This record gives sequence, structure tokens and C-alpha cells, in this order.
Amino acid sequence: MEDGKSTGPKAKWWSRPTAGGTTRTAPDEPTPVEEPAPTVDVTGATGVTEAHAADVPPQPSAPEPVSSPPAPEPVASVAATQPVAPLHEPDQYSTPPYGGPGPWAPAPPVQRPVPTPAHGTPVPPQYAGTNGAGIPTSPAPGFTSPPQQPQSQSTQWLQYDPWGAPRQPLTNPGPPLGADGGRNNRRGSLLVGAVLLALVAGGIGGGIGAYVERNGGLTQVELPQTGHSTGGRAPDSVAGIAASALPSVVTLHVSGTTESGTGTGFVLDKSGHILTNNHVVAPAGSSGEITVTFSGGETARAEVVGKDSGYDLAVVKVTGVSGLKPLPLGNSDNVQVGDPVVAIGAPFDLSNTVTSGIISAKDRPITAGGEKGDGSDISYVDALQTDAPINPGNSGGPLVDTDAHVIGINSAIRAADSGSSAEGGQAGSIGLGFAIPINQGKRVAEELINTGKATHPVIGVTLDMKYTGDGAKVDTKGAAGKPAVTPGGPGAKAGINPGDVITEVDGRRVHSGEELIVKIRAHRPGDRLDLGLTRGGKDLSISLTLGSATGT
Repeated sequence: MEDGKSTGPKAKWWSRPTAGGTTRTAPDEPTPVEEPAPTVDVTGATGVTEAHAADVPPQPSAPEPVSSPPAPEPVASVAATQPVAPLHEPDQYSTPPYGGPGPWAPAPPVQRPVPTPAHGTPVPPQYAGTNGAGIPTSPAPGFTSPPQQPQSQSTQWLQYDPWGAPRQPLTNPGPPLGADGGRNNRRGSLLVGAVLLALVAGGIGGGIGAYVERNGGLTQVELPQTGHSTGGRAPDSVAGIAASALPSVVTLHVSGTTESGTGTGFVLDKSGHILTNNHVVAPAGSSGEITVTFSGGETARAEVVGKDSGYDLAVVKVTGVSGLKPLPLGNSDNVQVGDPVVAIGAPFDLSNTVTSGIISAKDRPITAGGEKGDGSDISYVDALQTDAPINPGNSGGPLVDTDAHVIGINSAIRAADSGSSAEGGQAGSIGLGFAIPINQGKRVAEELINTGKATHPVIGVTLDMKYTGDGAKVDTKGAAGKPAVTPGGPGAKAGINPGDVITEVDGRRVHSGEELIVKIRAHRPGDRLDLGLTRGGKDLSISLTLGSATGT
């Protein structure tokens, strides 16, 4: 789109002519038809010009666009008809505009020479220019164009008057208002409308954004969520097992004169008997206090019914509590390695904690306790090993199978270090937990409830606990000068001699004295065992019936 700028060649400016008449001779060209040479007043006297203007009205014509300088044409000599004195004295210093051209004198535009009219030099017509819209202006009222005179074929130089030259617009005029002007106006209106629309939209958007930021949105945010589920869990899932077993599990808080502790237990019957570990209730002593907290938050005082350090088991009883739910007992002989299990307890006094894992081993002989130094608090357990996390506070809690039946009593853990932290607390689980098989726990619990004491199966021999060879060696002498083989005891009746090394129990290899005790404690008094032993380099096999001894 054009913006009223000139697209033709720009006018070239030359220096202004000096004062006085001068002649220029153009290059030779074919001579035109001879006509009388008209005379021209080169002085530019105003009297002559006005006389011609009165007789010959000027012709209105649009200024001719100036293009590149034309080729020179033959020019006849121009001479003054009579000498005329200059209007001013010559300037000896040649000061512009009366002297020679100065460095800052304005240069006149190129003017194409035209033939001189018959009546002398006419007054230039009024500027037939254009208005602001590019429309040519009409001559003044009463002004008529003179008759056209035939032009001579020979062109002559005319006296150039820069002050009387027709005015030339600096740039080409723009299009008329009725043509392109209306379209530009429409485009301008559209542009203004678009700007106004953008301003209004921006204001509305800013207001909405401010409102949303200030009030948190046009509406309250509601995130999608699954509806409430009324369906239960499969009974053999961890959630189903926990839901079934948790109401029967309790947390015990024990305090004595010198120490206190926390442990776990589970309900055996509706009479209020609760099975736990001996080391859980040991801090209470003979005058301490035991508080039982049920899974629902109810609490009750409990009293010790019976305990045994050799099995690390104890039974306490609560009274005045109704609605007790006994936890069913399973059969630890049916457990297989890899079976899934769930441990429930209060590790670090965090009640109703549920962890899960598998049975990682069976018949794992372990000994626990021994803090007293005389061996009276050592427990020997042929344990179930599990990787279900067990920590301090889980002691005495149930280890249940997928039927939510108790198969073991969580009693011990294996620590990565010595079992104690820098603050003196026991280390946490590393995936090696041990539980007393429920078959052994059931028998001991029944004895503790019925008699207050538990019986231990024995073979009637004294073992050399310092023996480092493979197997369990019978000592050569007993404690306090007594014989190593009790006269009339099960071992003596079976033919065991001092110095014999027992290597097998019911076909399973034993490697130490502790392991032999564990294997024997896993049975009831009166059970018959087949033993393999070595005597003087010879392997022997004997059978014996286990005796009974009262535990502590």
C-alpha cells in the first residue's frame, strides 16, 4: 500500500545562475524551421511581465513531473533588445544571492526549455497544483487560458525565474478521500475496534484471574475419589488375618521396683488367661504391677499365674473383663518352610502392629537369656525361624498362619551386632526372628494354669558344656561331686556311660550340648527317644524314655 510517497525520479538541483545575461550553445542538431527570433527580457523586470499578464491570461496546467535531465537541444542565441541597468550594484564580494553562487545557495530545479511565445515572456500561470487529497485545483475565477500559439521547432533558453516557478509538491499526493481514503478509514476503524476489544477482554480476564486467586477458584475444588467400600478382605489375606486376630492380642506394661518393660500377649480362654514370655513379666518380680491393654483400648490389672524360665513362657490372668475372644491355637508340627505367617505385637510400645513374612526355617535350636550368669534364666528353644519383622515389644505376641491360628510365640531376635545400641537399647530386626512352637507352648501353658509350674523332660546325665567336638559329650563327673550319669535315671537305664558322645536324636544330628538340650525340651516327659552315640570310636544306638523334672 502506498503512503503518498513519490515513485518518480527525484528532482536534481543545480546552482543558481549568476547575475547578467549569459548564453549557452547546445550541440549541433538538425536545424528546425526558421522563425523570427522572439526577444526575451532577461532582467526579469516586473513592468514587462505585468504588461503581458494583462493581455495574455496564463494557461492553467498541471506541473510536469521532472525526470532525468533531457538531452540538450539546439538553442538559439538570446540577446537583449536593449541594455537594461541592473536593479542593484554588483557585489564586489560576490555575496549570495546577488554575487556568485555561494556554498549554501539553493539550487534551482531542472526546467525543460520551451519555445518563447510570440508576445514575449508570459507571466507563469497560477499554480495548478493539488489539494491535500491529490485533486488538481481549478484556476481562479475569471481567468481564461490564452489561445495556443504554434510553437517554433527551434527551442530557446528562457529566462528562469526561480521565484515564479510553479510550486511542486514535496511528495506525490495521497489518494482521494472517495477512493482509497474510505478503505483506509474502514481499516483504521477496524484497528481501533480490535484494540478496544483487546483492552476489554484483558480487563475481564484480569478481573476473573484476580477473583480466582483471591477466592481459590470459581467453585470449591473436589478431587475424584473411590466410593466407600463395604466389602471385606479375604480371610487368608494379611488384612483378613489381622482383622480376625487383633481383638485377641493385648499389650502388657510391667513395672517393678528396679525396672519396667513392655511386651505382648494373647488371650487363651474366656476366663482371662493370657500367654506371654517369661522375660516380659520378670521385671514385676513378686510385688510389681502388670497392666493389660486390649486392642480396643480397654485396660485391666493382671496377676501372674505361673512362669518358667527354661521355656521362657508365662501365664497371667485378668479378672472382671467380659467379651474376651480367645485366639485359636494351630499345630506347629504342620508348619512347612515357606508358609506365610503374620506377627502381631507392640514393638517399641506401638500397639496393634502387624507385620508379615514366611517361615524361613524350622527346628532352629536357640538359647536366650543368661543375664544372671548362673544359667538359671537360660531358655532352650527348638524354634521356628521367620523373616516377619520382630522387634523389642513383640515378645510374647502370636505368630499366626493364614487361618489366623497361633503356630508360635515370638520370643527372640538375632541382632546384627551385640544386640545393644549405643544408648543401651536392643537392636532392631534384621529379618531373623524366632518363635517358640505352639505345641510346646500349649503344654507349658496348660501346666502353668493347672499347677503353676512346668515340667521339663530329662535323660539324667550331666553334659560337658566346654566340649568343642561334634556332638554332646557326657561329663566324667557331675556337679557337687555327684555322678555324671544319675543312678536309676533314664540315661543309666538306657546304658549311657560317662564320656560317651551323643550325636543323634531321633535320626537328627546334634552338634553341641545346647542343641541336645533343645531337642530334648521339645518333647514331653515320658516320650521315647532313639539316640545315636559314639563310645571308644564305635557308633552305638540306644532308646530311652524321658524323665520329668520340675522347672523354675
